[in-house]
Amino acid sequence: MTTLTHNKITGSILDLAKAQTSFGTLRQSAIKFIEENGLPAQKAEEYKFTPIVKKLESKLSNFHLAAATSISQSDVEQAMIPGLEADVLVFDNGHFSPALSSYTQDNYTVSLFSELDEQGQSTIGQVAKIEKDPFTALNSAIFADGISIEVQKNKAVTKPIVFMHFMQANQGDIIAPRIYIHGAEGTEASFLEQIISTDDKAYFFNPVVEVKVERNAHLRYYKLQDENPEALGVNNLEADIHRDATFTTVTLSLRGDMLRNNLNLNLLDSGCEGNMYGLYLLGETTHVDNHTNVDHTMPHSESNELYKGILADKSRGVFNGKIFVRQDAQKTNAFQQNNNILLSNEAIINTKPQLEIWADDVKCSHGCTTGQLDEEALFYLQARGIGKDQAKALLLYAFAGEVMDHIKIDVLKEHFIGLVQARLEKF
Repeated sequence: MTTLTHNKITGSILDLAKAQTSFGTLRQSAIKFIEENGLPAQKAEEYKFTPIVKKLESKLSNFHLAAATSISQSDVEQAMIPGLEADVLVFDNGHFSPALSSYTQDNYTVSLFSELDEQGQSTIGQVAKIEKDPFTALNSAIFADGISIEVQKNKAVTKPIVFMHFMQANQGDIIAPRIYIHGAEGTEASFLEQIISTDDKAYFFNPVVEVKVERNAHLRYYKLQDENPEALGVNNLEADIHRDATFTTVTLSLRGDMLRNNLNLNLLDSGCEGNMYGLYLLGETTHVDNHTNVDHTMPHSESNELYKGILADKSRGVFNGKIFVRQDAQKTNAFQQNNNILLSNEAIINTKPQLEIWADDVKCSHGCTTGQLDEEALFYLQARGIGKDQAKALLLYAFAGEVMDHIKIDVLKEHFIGLVQARLEKF
């Protein structure tokens, strides 16, 4: 990684981090990492197709932690997904707002990091380690506070828990929320991350979500990215998955300027399962980069990964998926696939599925496809009286629909499908 010791972003971040007084051990480790490594230059291998630092330098005038704004209860109500009965945890420019939130804490608890005892605070940074990604280190260096969600042992949270993030750039540039989720043994819960841009100004969204999935726990995490056309972001989500547990993510990416999603699943015991599904529908000059990492460490674990993209105009997609199968991880089943349709000669996709296998008794596959809309299928539908635009939309939805099938909350699935259909109509 290229060191940027004199980069203005790096210097501002270090000044901001050194002014913070809480969470000292984690913060000092993050500061040391940034001092030694900086932020990734365009030539850095992991970010060579996504020059996020260059974007930050050109689009943001300040590099400080955003302050809370004046989000109202009416704003929250308008952002709610119609018909979705959910507990809502509201973040205002990355700061948790209990006053605007509405949650029952039935079978789970919500605590600010600053309210946790020493043992509780020590768990922060144990799943999402700062050396995994420089932007995890950035968040660890500057976040003001965060929330910890503890799902109680052998309990099910019947309503989804929604993280509602409101962004307003004119109060600051870097928005850095931090969330820790602990699904205790035998728990079940679903989460939705929803991002709402309140204006069209540029901001940098840099969240870190850590998830610990204990034995026989089953958690789902849905993410909706539909931000303003100037939005920049690097999102880090990392999960430790233990014996007989499952963790499933579904990500729908629609709009932004340059968005990077880092998703890491660590399968740490036998019988555990990690699933990652993503759909990106990109137009104009939107750039979305999905970097995934699945680490199989023990026998009899399973992972499934499917990402699909439809790209129009001058948009760009990046998919880099890695599956590691360690020497002890015999009897592993791992599947990875990335499929893309390009609707424009100016749209670009960079895709790189990867397997690294040190075990000899496994079932692993990976692959990618990139092409254009099937002209024969389009002609077939038109020959049966379906208009060209409608036929095109039908084929694109059929391509995208497989990802939507992995949303297990009916109201949420219908909402996501509506967003997909509306987006495809613009193509």
